[in-house]
Amino acid sequence: MAEITAALVKELREKTDAPMMECKRALTEAEGDLALAEELLRVKLGNKASKAASRIAAEGIVAVHLADGVGAMLELNCETDFVAKNDEFVALGKGLAELVALHNPADIEALSALALDGSTVETVRKALIGKIGENITIRRFVRFASGDQLASYLHGVKIGVLVDYAAKDPQVGKDVAMHIAAYKPVCVSRADVPAELIEQERKIFAAQAAESGKPAEIVSKMVEGRIAKFLAEITLLGQPFVKNTDETVEKVLKAHGAKVNRFALYVVGEGIQKREDDFGAEVAALVKGPEPEKPNK
Repeated sequence: MAEITAALVKELREKTDAPMMECKRALTEAEGDLALAEELLRVKLGNKASKAASRIAAEGIVAVHLADGVGAMLELNCETDFVAKNDEFVALGKGLAELVALHNPADIEALSALALDGSTVETVRKALIGKIGENITIRRFVRFASGDQLASYLHGVKIGVLVDYAAKDPQVGKDVAMHIAAYKPVCVSRADVPAELIEQERKIFAAQAAESGKPAEIVSKMVEGRIAKFLAEITLLGQPFVKNTDETVEKVLKAHGAKVNRFALYVVGEGIQKREDDFGAEVAALVKGPEPEKPNK
């Protein structure tokens, strides 16, 4: 059996946000297998245990450029929110999004080599770092060239959405983009959800339902019900529409003779935060144990 070290407990805690003792018990039960321990925690504590991917850490902006049937969206990061509001930083983000739309670079390295303001993107980025005094990084970008229509939505500068859709009324695209920013679906439809993800969730739901002690046929129905709910929650078409929650997005699109081909959603810093816990103090408290109860007078 692998040694259950403090570092391993810390890693599981950062991935799940579960209490330290629960992390230690899960690792012990899983014989040090981190992935298995995470699954055990989700069974015991519910699906909210695994939420590291939703954390937000880095500051910065999302910039969007739409022109001539081409759309681009880019995330530019910095260290503080103060710099994220700097005019030159914001202008750089907008300029980079336009370059992506115009030149379709293969990756960040290719984008960094493109010409900008009489120099290259990389040279401009480094010069701005020297001027502002903070690190500035291009984290990611996406480009859609659509034969249909494109819509975008920016919620401030922290959340950006780019949608490739088809509809007679362009307001549909705008509404869908706003909905995606609010409800944050993972993909368009159930068909887009990887089979392995569905099976992973089914396994976890089955373990949770089995703890109820109900008959197997009831457990099976409970699991399929949870799967249906899970798919509705993560797919755009299955979600209740933000402007009328009595209808799903799928029904709204059908009513307008519209369809969504694909979308991209960026949240600044999503998935890269490390929680700043005083882990040493927690370990000390764990070793010390609970305070003894004071006798009643």
